[in-house]
Amino acid sequence: MTQAGSIELLAKLPGWELVAEGIADVRAGRDTAAAALVWIAWPRLSQAGLVDDTLSARRMPDPEARLYRILRAERGNAYGRYNALLRRLGRFEHALDRLRVSSAGWPRRS
Repeated sequence: MTQAGSIELLAKLPGWELVAEGIADVRAGRDTAAAALVWIAWPRLSQAGLVDDTLSARRMPDPEARLYRILRAERGNAYGRYNALLRRLGRFEHALDRLRVSSAGWPRRS
């Protein structure tokens, strides 16, 4: 499967926009809610080949707590948004797992 084909499939998954934003934030060294979500999902994203393992040296300590602190600093209901973001991330991870199983050409890591 080509890189472009992979991106087209990923773009259809629920939550991909958050993950794509988070990957860009991690690469740029930004401390954002989206970056925290990527660090939370790092094992699955790495296994799927979606993140560069060389970035793991920048790993955010305790990304779940960091996500909550970031959301608390913003306006609104941090607790509700925290749970909603984690549910959305979980839906993305499950959809990614299904996609990887159903796509024989998906790049796999050993």
